[in-house]
Amino acid sequence: MSDEHKQMRIDAGLVRELAELLSANELSEIEVEDGDRKIRVRRELTVAAAPVQHLVAAAHQLAPAQAQAAPVDTATEAPVFTGDMVRSPMVGTCYLSAEPGAPPFVAVGDTVKEGDTLLIVEAMKVMNPISAPRGGRIVQLLVENAQPVEFDQPLVVIE
Repeated sequence: MSDEHKQMRIDAGLVRELAELLSANELSEIEVEDGDRKIRVRRELTVAAAPVQHLVAAAHQLAPAQAQAAPVDTATEAPVFTGDMVRSPMVGTCYLSAEPGAPPFVAVGDTVKEGDTLLIVEAMKVMNPISAPRGGRIVQLLVENAQPVEFDQPLVVIE
């Protein structure tokens, strides 16, 4: 039998161990090489999206001590917004002012016009202004300065 037609013998125990390592360490892929042999074990990870009420509740945690003080029932404690929610169009870092020490673009109670800058999201060293989709009054800021933000995370509520 020529080398082309040789089949690799698979060590089922090794594959099982690698699969257990994937699960135990929350990895998506692991590869092992031994001379000419190479074994790669891969699994598809599915990420369940957290309900919005949990994201909003997390944005309202002011201090770690308060978060640990007592369990919070987010189903009853989740705030109800009456205005339009402005969400982050990208993953990045949120800045409430143009530069350190400068006044914030907006504050709760301010009136804004459509197109006014509400805040900046920095992504990959690019500063992206987030503008008001419509005119109105700022009723809630859901982020803090220099806070990391996720795609579609609520940032500001305009009424």
